Amino acid sequence: MRIVMFGYQTWGHRTLQALLASVHEVTLVVTHPASDHPYERIWGDSVADLAAAHGVDVLIRDRPDDEELLDALKRAEPDVIVATNWRTWIPPRIFELPRLGTLNVHDSLLPAYGGFSPLIWALINGEPEVGVTAHMMDGELDAGDIVLQRAVAVGPRDTTTDLFHKTLELFGPITVDALALIASGRTDWTPQDRSRASFFHKRSDEDSRIDWTWSAEELDRLVRAQSDPYPNAFTYHKGQRLRIVAASVSEGRYGGTPGRIFIREGDAVVIVAGAEARRGTGHGLAIERVRTDDGTELAALDYFRTMGGYLTGRPQ
Repeated sequence: MRIVMFGYQTWGHRTLQALLASVHEVTLVVTHPASDHPYERIWGDSVADLAAAHGVDVLIRDRPDDEELLDALKRAEPDVIVATNWRTWIPPRIFELPRLGTLNVHDSLLPAYGGFSPLIWALINGEPEVGVTAHMMDGELDAGDIVLQRAVAVGPRDTTTDLFHKTLELFGPITVDALALIASGRTDWTPQDRSRASFFHKRSDEDSRIDWTWSAEELDRLVRAQSDPYPNAFTYHKGQRLRIVAASVSEGRYGGTPGRIFIREGDAVVIVAGAEARRGTGHGLAIERVRTDDGTELAALDYFRTMGGYLTGRPQ
């Protein structure tokens, strides 16, 4: 089949690699310009460079809504558009143009975790598995009928970086396999149960700020969700931002006021956590490694030389 691809960053790069190695003909690639957004600089393999290296025409767009793009798409005569990590809305006159429709490949198990940063949100929320969904695009974002879906388990100490690499391996195969089903003439796709749908916004600096009233289990997942190279979860100590690089749930149960720098436990320093911390029935967050605002990374025991005082959500 003749394929036009809308793709961006490493997800789009890996998908385009699979398409170029497949039986299909890629006739045009559309990608976004480079971004200064911190989350869009992380996995930044260039879709444009890969396409150009294989002699495929490339168009750069923030939004696919202009007449020049529409004319180029018509000349490309796609049987299917494949969209992977496309960051803005694709209008109906674009996604309905191919004779067999538009296949969107999204890194969550839809209908849950539509939208942005699904792996981070899923890990924060303690989901037992994550995955990739290939679905037919319709007028609602990430809501079309499912062609294929593949899942991977979330390990007990997995970070978002781990989950990224696990799910990235699914992008090429699920795209090529979904196209084979479309080419076979099948149209009996699975409608999404919209009663189970959720849709998440882009993450920003505010979303990485630690709230010490969260339970230690929730904070442990937040730290793992904001693993390097993602912007780390952060708090403030003596008015300075402090990034938490590695942490876990304490072995002991500790009581007091959330945010209190309390006690050494092995190679970690335990911070009192949880809305019910005053009862002393919950665990604390055992911080193992931190990073100061100048980029210096330290073991927690080297940074917290004495116990006492508080970690806070804002400079104090």
